[in-house]
Amino acid sequence: MSVDNNKTVTEQRRPDWAALVIAAVLVIMAAVIFFDVSRLRDMGGYSQVGPATVPDWIAFALVGLAVWTVFAAFRRDFPEREKQEIKPVAWVVAGLIAQMVLIRFAGFSIATGCLFGLAAAGFGARRIWISIPIGIVICFAIYWLFAVMLQLSLPAGPLERLIH
Repeated sequence: MSVDNNKTVTEQRRPDWAALVIAAVLVIMAAVIFFDVSRLRDMGGYSQVGPATVPDWIAFALVGLAVWTVFAAFRRDFPEREKQEIKPVAWVVAGLIAQMVLIRFAGFSIATGCLFGLAAAGFGARRIWISIPIGIVICFAIYWLFAVMLQLSLPAGPLERLIH
């Protein structure tokens, strides 16, 4: 047996580690749901169906998916993945962080407009100085719809205070 064939056989025996990580995350999500639902079990009253029923089903489904993913990882059933591009992901994550940081003092429109512009940059937009103002205008219209028309509460900043 040549070295290349030996390497291929060894690679086929190794589990898909990314899939095992996904399975672990699914189990963690199910555990969080089970833990959170444990507080709701007493609220069902006389009925067999209560507020814990559907979350229980979801948690069991997540566990089932995790087990299925583990089997698929050991059988190497997952398709070959493309190389992950870090730069677009970083733009989107930067937009989410910017929104979380800005939303308290800049308000919904500016914070979410920044998220829009940075996410657009992650998807390939080249002129971020145009994307952010367009996002702010769109988000201001959304704010107006929710806050003024529907009377719902969204975080207000200096821009939103102009219409109140």
